[in-house]
Amino acid sequence: MHSNKCLAAGAACAAAVQAASLADVCTVEHVQASLPATGTFLGLTLDASSITANPVYNASTTGGDFFPAATYDYCNLTLSYSHDGRDDITHIQYWFPAPEKFEKRYLATGGGGYAINSGSQSFPGGVQYGAVAGSTDGGFGSFGTNLDAVVLKANGSINWDAIHMFGYQAIGEMTQIGKATAKSFYGMSANEKIYTYYQGCSEGGREGWSQVQRYGDEYDGVIPGAPAIRYAQQQVQHLYSNVVEKTLDYYPSACELDKIVNETIAFCDPLDGRTDGVVSRTDLCKLKFDVKSTLGLPFSCAATSQSSLGFSFGRKAKRQMVPAESPTPATNGTVSSEAIELVQTIMNGLYTTDGKFAYFSYQPSAAFEDAKTTYNNETDTYELNIASTGGEFVTKFIQTLDESNLPSLSNVTYDTLVAWMKSAMLAYGDTLQTTLPDLSTFHSHGGKILAYHGESDNSIPAASSVHYHESVRSVMYPNLTFNSSTTAMGEWYRLFLVPGAAHCSINTLQPNGPFPTTNLEVLIKWVEEGVVPTTLKATYEKGIYEGQDAEICAWPLRPIWANSGTEMSCEYDQASIDTWMYKFDAYELPLY
Repeated sequence: MHSNKCLAAGAACAAAVQAASLADVCTVEHVQASLPATGTFLGLTLDASSITANPVYNASTTGGDFFPAATYDYCNLTLSYSHDGRDDITHIQYWFPAPEKFEKRYLATGGGGYAINSGSQSFPGGVQYGAVAGSTDGGFGSFGTNLDAVVLKANGSINWDAIHMFGYQAIGEMTQIGKATAKSFYGMSANEKIYTYYQGCSEGGREGWSQVQRYGDEYDGVIPGAPAIRYAQQQVQHLYSNVVEKTLDYYPSACELDKIVNETIAFCDPLDGRTDGVVSRTDLCKLKFDVKSTLGLPFSCAATSQSSLGFSFGRKAKRQMVPAESPTPATNGTVSSEAIELVQTIMNGLYTTDGKFAYFSYQPSAAFEDAKTTYNNETDTYELNIASTGGEFVTKFIQTLDESNLPSLSNVTYDTLVAWMKSAMLAYGDTLQTTLPDLSTFHSHGGKILAYHGESDNSIPAASSVHYHESVRSVMYPNLTFNSSTTAMGEWYRLFLVPGAAHCSINTLQPNGPFPTTNLEVLIKWVEEGVVPTTLKATYEKGIYEGQDAEICAWPLRPIWANSGTEMSCEYDQASIDTWMYKFDAYELPLY
């Protein structure tokens, strides 16, 4: 069935395709006939000969943090395209639902770390809701090749084509090609709408914001989770904890740091009105917890063969997000004044030596993953362990050296970190920074944003999402009061801070916390049915409430429990809100 004939036949053709079986449509020939006509996308040439198409039956997923369990059939489709005038090839992959399950939806997906995709692990979240789901390799050579492997050309200069593709272009092109192909594949008429969504976390969250900012009229709904926006600051700040250790000349054991974190959680847990092992109000924790109260408390840890677990999303994430091999002996001691000074300095955030504020840190109750040290068996001491995501960003993206990490932090000061941030801000402001605050195109198109961030995120500070939300609010509603502008923006952009959650996942340190696993379903209802998520649906995946439902408050409202922790409400607390507000006076220009 040729695509042009389908488009002309309209509803009759759509009915015929939907009546066809997956085997009927999941063929190379049908996909080739479904490709958009040459010239549809200026500067792009699709390679019809590269197409593969294979039907897959009774596939299933047990679910996870981003979608529930499901069983489904789909067409696994791949193709490639090139940019006119470039000697390049970009590979894209899609899962097309069986014709009878297609709900006229498309879902774009992203990656994590320096990966532009997460393989096919995000696809089930689309197919089970009747959406075509797609991913791209960014033109990096293969789906398993990350940006950091291609960011430098052979002559040592920046590969700007790769930067732009990673920054926003590749996912935008993938979406446009996928939607156009799906219309013919399923026999839709030219004027029929495909509801277009994006879902991703971490780097995938940044990619979601890139689509809102750059392809605002292409998407109907976007879910940017814990986004790695403000890229210059975000990547370099991974080194901040290391520089604090070097500056104070103190390298703690993981056991000592964990003791402080666990004591923080224990103190701050009941501040929300319910004692459940979850810090739902890190703002109250900031106001009421004194790290000095941990001085002299005993800690003890058994010998380990690897360091404590961090939290990851996507492929090939770096040290601060995954377990790293670092055998340690049994450790005993008491919390020292040096550790307290270290922790307090980290939590205060990055300042220049003349006292100007440059970047925020993680919320109290987040693990100090960036500060994890390495044990040296020969010297029987703990040593600096440079966070490789930050180190590699400096070497490759700023210094243009083909090195995967900094060899040392010799002569690196707080001012050095700020200088690196400013340099990267200038270099990547229109690509990787991803903080454009004027979202008028997306808003006028009728798009909806469901943003979320784990409040105890140990890789991307939760304050990052709050600050961007406030930047958009102040830029787009400059003449309204805080409450009026928040209400107006809440009609299309809502931010939810997930109590106790770590980076894009539930938290092993606070396992009783809920996590929003059905965000796409919530967003679809908001976009297609007008059901506004006043609070965000979540589920307790583990712990004492496992299997029960929960609701998460929308910023700036904060959760508070009453009646012995049995009733939750969302309160407006100005003192708490103020703890999330920052003035970045280390920069000459606004830091959105």
